[in-house]
Amino acid sequence: MGYCTTGEVLKMIKEDMVNSIIGDEYIEDADEKQQKITALCEDAISDACAEIDGYLAKRYKVPFTKTPQVINKLAKDIAVYNLVSRTGIDESEREKTFLNRYNAAIKFLTEVAKGTISVGAEDEAVGSGNAANGFKMKSSGRIFSRDSMRGW
Repeated sequence: MGYCTTGEVLKMIKEDMVNSIIGDEYIEDADEKQQKITALCEDAISDACAEIDGYLAKRYKVPFTKTPQVINKLAKDIAVYNLVSRTGIDESEREKTFLNRYNAAIKFLTEVAKGTISVGAEDEAVGSGNAANGFKMKSSGRIFSRDSMRGW
């Protein structure tokens, strides 16, 4: 299970970009082309989710059981970048936008990893409540006190 769907990612890509994403092989059959782009999209999503988990593993229990909305957005942005960058990023305005969104996603994830920003999934935070419930200390009774040491 990923943090976004292939349908969500493919909505972000214009039809004319599909051929360049697929690469050198031109596929004329629409069904075959859809199968190819879907498979590439699934790989891009898998890579995006692994990248997100890598940043968040120390702060959150990943993968999330309920995907926070911000993680869904970041997963889509990273997955689209993964697709578009398969053949290299052209510094044209459209592809530069995908690069900028990817860089913004990584910056956000870095801040989450530092603890500066939250993704709104505190119930899944690593170690939440463990310090209050999981630590116990016991010691023997006091041997020396002011009263017992009086007169020495």
